[in-house]
Amino acid sequence: MRNLPYSLISDLEKVATKSNPPVHLWHPDSEKSIDLVIKENGAWEYEGSPITRPRLVRLFSSVLRREGDNYYLVTPVEKCAIRVEDVPFEIVLMESSGEGTNREISMTTSTGDKFLVDETHPLALKRYGSDILPYVYVRDHMEGRLNRNVYYQLAEFFEEPKNTGEENPLTQFWSCRKLFSLKEPDAAG
Repeated sequence: MRNLPYSLISDLEKVATKSNPPVHLWHPDSEKSIDLVIKENGAWEYEGSPITRPRLVRLFSSVLRREGDNYYLVTPVEKCAIRVEDVPFEIVLMESSGEGTNREISMTTSTGDKFLVDETHPLALKRYGSDILPYVYVRDHMEGRLNRNVYYQLAEFFEEPKNTGEENPLTQFWSCRKLFSLKEPDAAG
């Protein structure tokens, strides 16, 4: 893998913390594009080579910001446009506690974000190309796509749709006292 821009790495090291830094408050004057891509399978690549250091990927994901349809790595002094093929996060782990309406389902991304599926982090089916796939809101207007294993684990909690006012749900499941109805998305997505 080619070396990442020194200025970006040095700026990131200054803001490295356990929690995500406040990128929404940063509006740097310097903006450029870098050849960094988050592939549809969740892999991160720089100049066509995979970034194989999980710690570096976690650091980059902590300063990721979405503005409209564009994604940036943001530090207090620099904003770098990157490309995201689908969504920036892959959901790789699911845990469940409780039963029925008291069930709480938590999900974890490959970059270490952990959250409950709840009103703040809803899950829905969306179109990606010709496929219909499960996505969940992770943070800051960014979503994650459930990997196949997590989706099959979640399917264990699917129930037959009940009359809830939702139009034609395919299936439903409970998390954090909320009934999530999964519907087939519109043809336009």
